[in-house]
Amino acid sequence: MKSLLLGNEALAQGSIDAGLSGVYAYPGTPSTEITEYIQRSKVAKELKIHATWSVNEKTAMESALGMSYTGLRAMVVMKHVGLNVASDVFMNMSVSGINGGLVVVVADDPSMHSSQNEQDSRFYGKFAMIPILEPSNQQEAYNIMHYAFDLSEELKLPVLLRMVTRLSHSRAGIEVRERRAQNVMQLPTDTSRFALLPMNARKQFEKLVNKKAVLIQHSESSSLNDLKLSQHKDIGIIACGIAYNYVMENIGDDVSFYSILKISQYPLPKDKIKKLYKHCDKIIVVEEGYPIVEELLHDYFNKNDKIKGKLTGDIPLTGELNPNTVGKSLGIFQNTSKSIPEIVSGRPPQLCEGCGHTDLFNTINELIPEIGNKNVFGDIGCYALGALPPLNTINTLIDMGASITMAKGAADAGLENAIAVIGDSTFTHSGMTGLLDAVYENSPITIIISDNSAIAMTGAQESSAVGRLHKICLGIGVHPDHLKTMIPLNKNHEQNVELLRNELKYKGVSVIISERPCVRLSRDQKEDIKAKIASLS
Repeated sequence: MKSLLLGNEALAQGSIDAGLSGVYAYPGTPSTEITEYIQRSKVAKELKIHATWSVNEKTAMESALGMSYTGLRAMVVMKHVGLNVASDVFMNMSVSGINGGLVVVVADDPSMHSSQNEQDSRFYGKFAMIPILEPSNQQEAYNIMHYAFDLSEELKLPVLLRMVTRLSHSRAGIEVRERRAQNVMQLPTDTSRFALLPMNARKQFEKLVNKKAVLIQHSESSSLNDLKLSQHKDIGIIACGIAYNYVMENIGDDVSFYSILKISQYPLPKDKIKKLYKHCDKIIVVEEGYPIVEELLHDYFNKNDKIKGKLTGDIPLTGELNPNTVGKSLGIFQNTSKSIPEIVSGRPPQLCEGCGHTDLFNTINELIPEIGNKNVFGDIGCYALGALPPLNTINTLIDMGASITMAKGAADAGLENAIAVIGDSTFTHSGMTGLLDAVYENSPITIIISDNSAIAMTGAQESSAVGRLHKICLGIGVHPDHLKTMIPLNKNHEQNVELLRNELKYKGVSVIISERPCVRLSRDQKEDIKAKIASLS
């Protein structure tokens, strides 16, 4: 019997069936459904698999490492820019190694459907010198979890598993296997490798470097890396991850005319690559994301014209791959451009009808003629849409938590009336330390925490900030006289404008908490939030 699952859901079910004991994550498209699936799973609840959202990706990865330390299997999940947040522990746990199997699942977002950049997480895995797995389809996303935990425990290293948007968010029928038991707790016999003092870290780093040959051997023998040589030698194809699906969709019944190396495990299997290179007159590299494999091949073979791909312009260097672009690169057909009917043409996203962020931005916009039109520093969340027409309120949008620190830096430079707009979950994710910086110097900035009681942009998951924002701000050192609350409703517009105008006059740190639950929250969710706030007051 098959189950119809998203790629993310297949991976999640695979992790449960592979003996998972805990998943740690911060929601971010396109990775969110992995953790949500485990949270909803009756089996996961019966097995007491830990599956609660973490405050940010760094705390998630550290918690997963802590579970691995006890010998249990753990998984940490995030989107690609979240790995930037977690990179400190990510790089260091590659040196310390792990105990119980630890899989780091990162969902990349080619074409930036919901992201600030197109970064390719395979570079992080290469940087950390750990195994990288990249499933090519939903069934492989399920199967690969068993292998990933086994590989992690055999090598005593974390394993990076890379997903991409199209695989994460498309469905297929999945056959599941028998579930295996969770590990029992077994603490490491030698804990010194987890204490990365220089004397220990040097030894561990040398061990890590010396594992490179073993990692390559695993890639050479892995069934995830499959080489098929054809008697036709015109073209050889190296297809990585989901790109393999796009290749197969194009060549179909003509597969026997092509020599193909499918790659779903890194580091690269050098012997297989050399065989393909010697066998074929031309090599085309098809990979989603950056041309990381293509660059390595140019290094291997002294940068010659035989290797084609993104660097040579045969495949688009930016954006998401699809069967048409891959077919064009293979010379199967030339014209892939079609006009899009107006009725289905792209439209800019907008805030939900009745969203509290809109009323907040209307409040700020009322004061723009007085304070200037380039003073509002934004952050990551639904309210980022305030940078677009018709609101046009926000001037900057860089990364999680940057609104406060950029406003502070601008104020340090002499900018007056600097305003930072940040959401409640983004504030607890990475805005609190920026607020402490501002409080420490009593910077003349006004910080507006737009509190909608949810991590709304990714599906209204529960925010760890609920009921805690006032106490956090007071604890960090915000003066009580300049910690204010507003309710962003049209009927309160004039009152809110006057509140903001007064706080902008204060030459120090002012925090305004704009409180209104997300309109997407259900009645039950709102009642739960009220109960939580009451219990914390």
